[in-house]
Amino acid sequence: MAVDANQIEALIRRAFPNAKINVEGADGRHFSAMVVDESFRNMNRVQQQRAVYAALKGQMDGPDSPLHALALTTRAPD
Repeated sequence: MAVDANQIEALIRRAFPNAKINVEGADGRHFSAMVVDESFRNMNRVQQQRAVYAALKGQMDGPDSPLHALALTTRAPD
């Protein structure tokens, strides 16, 4: 079962309602995303990315998961 960029953005948006989110990818399994949110201000990059992956609620678990790969960039706003 494939997912689309809008579905991924919606999952991330639930956890980060005020974030600037940009998700790209058209093959249904490989995507890139940029998430800019104030809550990342005092987190290191690993903590930021873990928070985003947690928001995906198991969409990347196992070889049969709908989302196979996500190139993720996170940061706090400038």
